[in-house]
Amino acid sequence: MGGRTKVGVVQITSTGDVEANLAATERTVSMAAEDGAKLVLVPECFAYLGPEDGKLEIAESLPGGGPILERMQKLAKVRGVQLVLGGFWEKGEDPKKVRNACVHLDAGGEVRAVYRKIHLFDVDLPDGVRLMESETVEPGRQTVVTDAAFGKLGLSVCYDLRFPELYRRLVDDGAIALAVPAAFTLTTGKDHWHVLLRARAIEAQCYVLAAAQTGHHYGRRNSYGHALICDPWGTVLAECGEGEGAAVAAIDPDVVDRVRRGLPSLQHRVL
Repeated sequence: MGGRTKVGVVQITSTGDVEANLAATERTVSMAAEDGAKLVLVPECFAYLGPEDGKLEIAESLPGGGPILERMQKLAKVRGVQLVLGGFWEKGEDPKKVRNACVHLDAGGEVRAVYRKIHLFDVDLPDGVRLMESETVEPGRQTVVTDAAFGKLGLSVCYDLRFPELYRRLVDDGAIALAVPAAFTLTTGKDHWHVLLRARAIEAQCYVLAAAQTGHHYGRRNSYGHALICDPWGTVLAECGEGEGAAVAAIDPDVVDRVRRGLPSLQHRVL
């Protein structure tokens, strides 16, 4: 199998200010690139995390895109990195809704793959925050594995993390790493974020790349942060704290192969 490839995950605090959000994305992606990352994952809602109606105003068509996608394509080319854009607001078939898309760009800025979030976050949280993603977002139907800088990368978005059957499908389709761009709430994140990410890494025997939103966005919406990278044994290799930043670690396909041969749980599946 191939050699080691550095990858990065970034952490920002997006709000309703698109320009500030894109500037933060550029700043943190550049940090990861300067540390040697060849692929960088940015969080869900990177371009906009404000009142719900604002998503419709900035949504763009894919694969053609608009000013937001064009700016990210330029960033990929200038920095010479592949980008995985989590929570890209794509125009939906329903003019009153968007799609929550995860977009893989190659280092030349070309769109390599698009995954649309399948599991939508409709909850009433204990802290009184009510989020009904299905009111403004159309769900996706297809799972996606893409050819990344290091090998096969399975795409997902945030709430998908709670559904292990999705990641089993991605592994069956050849994934050796899983992308989880997220905007985990402060309430759920402090109890579940690390546990879920490490569990997915262990049971899928994959690297997990998790980019994160952090801090206060608007109203009562706050995110947990702690963007991180896990190896297939569930060990956290690199992690951001609570502020803006980037975490970088190396993916080694040989490690995936070694873990899967040493503890062949994927081969022992019965159900």
